[in-house]
Amino acid sequence: MQWRNSARRYGLVSILLHWGVALAVFGLFGLGLWMVGLDYYSSWYRRAPELHKGIGILLLLAMLLRLLWRLLSPPPAALASYSALTRRGAALVHGLLYLGLFVLMLSGYLISTADGRAIEVFGWFSVPATLSGVDGQEDLAGTVHRWLAWALVGLAALHALAALKHHFIDRDATLSRMLGRERT
Repeated sequence: MQWRNSARRYGLVSILLHWGVALAVFGLFGLGLWMVGLDYYSSWYRRAPELHKGIGILLLLAMLLRLLWRLLSPPPAALASYSALTRRGAALVHGLLYLGLFVLMLSGYLISTADGRAIEVFGWFSVPATLSGVDGQEDLAGTVHRWLAWALVGLAALHALAALKHHFIDRDATLSRMLGRERT
């Protein structure tokens, strides 16, 4: 398999970034749902949020790498069988996923740094608090974070259903290309 994208399919780097981000997003969503229900006496009360923050910062780095990689190795062109509506819908959903993920990570950062403390990332490095002390920052960012997380998971589910529709109903190469296979 080639590293870079070609005119007909995605390369290994794009595939790993795509599926890695998807796994991280759904994992963070599940972790987030679980950790908000922990009580103060749980052994995970402090560890779960630290894990969530650390993975979130690594996800931000992966998303920045993904954007850079898109510039260096553009994705394959849309299939000729796609209608204009399908092309516009796919572009809109992809754009909303990217924008939503970056806003979600920004809101998570604003929650975590509202008290002025940096975010420690597994003891490897820390991300300083650059904006803190705004009245209601943690609550407002928390509300955005919660609702946007649900919206993104719903949008990602729609994205997955569209890929399955292309694969099983339309019988085109949409899903095969993201799996690194060429399908005629």
